Amino acid sequence: MSPQRSIGVSGQWHASPPHRIFRWQETGAACPVRGLNVGARGEPAIEGSFAIDDSGSPHLIGSRCPACGTYMFPPRSLDCPSPGCESGTLEPVALSRRGRLSSYAEHRYAPPPPYPAPEPFEPFAVAAVELADEGLIVLGKVVAGALAEDLAIGTEMELAFEPLYRDEDGAQRTVYAWRIA
Repeated sequence: MSPQRSIGVSGQWHASPPHRIFRWQETGAACPVRGLNVGARGEPAIEGSFAIDDSGSPHLIGSRCPACGTYMFPPRSLDCPSPGCESGTLEPVALSRRGRLSSYAEHRYAPPPPYPAPEPFEPFAVAAVELADEGLIVLGKVVAGALAEDLAIGTEMELAFEPLYRDEDGAQRTVYAWRIA
């Protein structure tokens, strides 16, 4: 997979195939991703952490070592983290959209500054999801409204997206999250 380059068209998702990195330019048009309500100026809170494939399905972007097959998230470009591998090359890969809940916790206190927190603060759950195809465990917030009492180890989870905060320029920053499948 080649690195992604912006080739932008105002009002559409843009980047070179095979993936479209989330870069949204203001037009007021509806966001074309299911479950992603970012409005006209939605932008990822962490650039390059997720993309949309040609079918319109969003997925996380990770890395894979071609020498030993180790997967990692968030993506990185150099040096395999596996202790037995000396490869200095990693490939960007689309990660599974589904997995099983392996652990979870509920956060009942607002994060300290400089981290954004809504006012008033609402408790939220965090999930460790083992991806179906890679076996990689990815941590992430559980969608708003789901708490620890709604979760159980082994529950099938799927990728979702939620607004995190509005930055000083007025752009809605979006993050990936997990929801019960």
